[in-house]
Order: sequence, then C-alpha cells, then structure tokens
Amino acid sequence: MGPEGEKLGVMTKEEAISKASEEKMDLVLIALDENRPITRIMDYGKFKYDKKKKQKLNKEKQTVTVNREIRLTPLIGEHDLKTKAKKAKEFILDGNRVKVSVKFRGRERTRTDLGDEILNKFFALVEDVAKITKAPTLQNDRFLDMFIEKDKKKVDALKKSETLNDKGEKDAKDEN
Repeated sequence: MGPEGEKLGVMTKEEAISKASEEKMDLVLIALDENRPITRIMDYGKFKYDKKKKQKLNKEKQTVTVNREIRLTPLIGEHDLKTKAKKAKEFILDGNRVKVSVKFRGRERTRTDLGDEILNKFFALVEDVAKITKAPTLQNDRFLDMFIEKDKKKVDALKKSETLNDKGEKDAKDEN
C-alpha cells in the first residue's frame, strides 16, 4: 500500500524500498500471508505517535473501580452503624464499590438472621445513593457479605433536589 492507502500491487523488495525512499517514507512489514510479505509505505514515527496517543485516550476513558470493605457485627450499636453508613456513602460517592460484611463470632454463627437484619438496616441508611449489586451471601459460616455500588439515577435525583433546595433558600434570604 502507498502512503494514501492505495494499493500498489505486487513488486520486488528492491522496488518497494526504492518507492518508499522516493516518497521519503518507511517501508513497514504489516503481515506475512502464505510466506508473502504484506508491506505498507508510511511515516513510521507518525504511526507510533498516533498509536501512543490512541492508547492514552483509551486509558483516560477507562474507569477503575476500587473495592472498599465495611465490617459490622450482629450486635453493633445504632450510632456505630450510622457512622459506618456515613463512611460507606463517602466511598460510594467517590465511585467505589463497597463490600459490607457482618462477622459472626462464636455462638453468633447460629443467628445469621441478626446479620440479615443489620444489613437491611445498613442499606436503609445508604439507599438514597446506592444499589445492591450482590445480595447477602454467607461465606464460610463466618461472614455475611453484600456488595453495594453507586446508583447513578438516585444520585442525580438527589443532586437535582439539593440544587432546587439551595435555590429556594437563596430566594427566601433575598426576600428578607
């Protein structure tokens, strides 16, 4: 192929090299098809630069989700639960996935229903910004795990209502 992408046809190696030097470009081997080389005349430096630029763009578009973990116990206090829910909300709003684990110790293992109850209370505290991506499951009889992530629809609705409230407060201040 030539520099503009047109096909030049079959030619010898020497002809291809001379054609590339006439164009002041490089002869690049693209592939071997049944032991016949397929080459292209191009500016190899520009090709490498464009390839690197595309990779950088793709990397910027890529999102990385970080997994965070919040550990609870079946007999956690109400205030402690609210504190942990507040921290989980921060993680979720930062775009992280949160694993909420209830750890059972000793005889607590027989009362997994307490763990379900705690997870439901916890989710009720964060449900305005989160959704459950993996329902609670029991791991090794010791941990009850649930995964929650940011729910974009709920967060957008929350932000919209906050901006409306802020405008209403400003209007009330302006009237006074």
